[in-house]
Amino acid sequence: MPIFQYKAIAPGGDVRTGVIDADTARDARTKLRQEKLLVSDIRESSGRRARRRDFGDKQSWLSKLRTTRSQRTSTSSRDLDLVTGATRQLGTMLGSGIPMTEALRALIDQAEDRRSETVFREIRERVNQGSSFADALSEHRYLFSDLYTNMVRAGEATGNIDVVLTRLADYLQAQRALRRKVVSAMTYPMMMIGLGVLVVTALMTWVVPQITKMLQDSQQALPMPTQILVAVSDVFKNWWWLGFLLIALFSFVFERIHKNSEKGRLLIDKFLLRVPIIGEVLLKQSVARFTRTLSTLLQSGVPAVQSLEITENVVQNRVISKATLHIRERIVEGTDFSTPLKQTGVFPSVVGYMVAVGEQSGELEQMLDRIASAYDEEIEIATDRMTSVLEPILIICLAVVVGFIVVSIVLPILQVGQF
Repeated sequence: MPIFQYKAIAPGGDVRTGVIDADTARDARTKLRQEKLLVSDIRESSGRRARRRDFGDKQSWLSKLRTTRSQRTSTSSRDLDLVTGATRQLGTMLGSGIPMTEALRALIDQAEDRRSETVFREIRERVNQGSSFADALSEHRYLFSDLYTNMVRAGEATGNIDVVLTRLADYLQAQRALRRKVVSAMTYPMMMIGLGVLVVTALMTWVVPQITKMLQDSQQALPMPTQILVAVSDVFKNWWWLGFLLIALFSFVFERIHKNSEKGRLLIDKFLLRVPIIGEVLLKQSVARFTRTLSTLLQSGVPAVQSLEITENVVQNRVISKATLHIRERIVEGTDFSTPLKQTGVFPSVVGYMVAVGEQSGELEQMLDRIASAYDEEIEIATDRMTSVLEPILIICLAVVVGFIVVSIVLPILQVGQF
């Protein structure tokens, strides 16, 4: 059933815009008229024609959105919230015996914006046309990842789609919580570093030159710390723009290498994992993501080899991804899971032993889930430890810099007082 975008006038005189599904534009007008809306403009926004035009444009807003979002490497926080909420509600409704099409209609009715409403209308239309739910989701990859669609496909094959969707919602919520823990832990140190750089730059560029100029005008020999301060201040005053340019250039080169060079990204990820304190948090985060993702896929009925292939693209760390590829290749050759995992040397030894126990007892999925839960707790402890260690270090560094500036200014003033 086609989807139409409309502009209409409500009884109070307000202009409303939205989308509605109907067989023809005439049927859409009839439906809107029943809702006491006077249609001023209506255009089809789905199907082949919608890809060619949308309210006079060559490409519809949804097509543009798909083009730009398909180029992203990860789902935005807002989209993740949308998918998590919709997944949980859909799983609950299907588990209560509500048919798929009616459950999708409920999501359409409570959509908070036109974009999400259109997405669910298109999915519902494809399901009504006979496509599977997973195939309908695969047309919106910027919202629903390969992990998502493969789990849904496995759930459809086993008849446990409601259970899989509930498990997916739990997984997405856990990943969102994990991301927020790491981001919140890194926010304070980064703010301290940024604030320190700005304060020191402001002092050395505007404040210190005024004071040192008066000291130089006194025609007395300046102490060595003051001479160093004057030289550094001149560099800041004359070349401050070069420092910001180098920082921007470094950030650009770092981002390009990390995104476009497989070897470069691997080297960067290796370096980050070896950084004291921070590397510990990143490793625990990657292990938790690896075990949680693999456990969720295996419990949903996705084959082990395919689960590892999906997990390889989800962990977001090339060191863990390379280790996952090694495990997958060895499993294809016929070996067990724990042996190649231990051989990688990437995962902590306790993970290898727990996976071996899970294989022997036939509870690998449950064991992986326990590992993920354990590492979630360790991440919280590690992030607290990282913050507690970095905070005094950053404060001491900033105090040393400011103290040096103060001492360099006070020394010549004391010398003048002695004379």
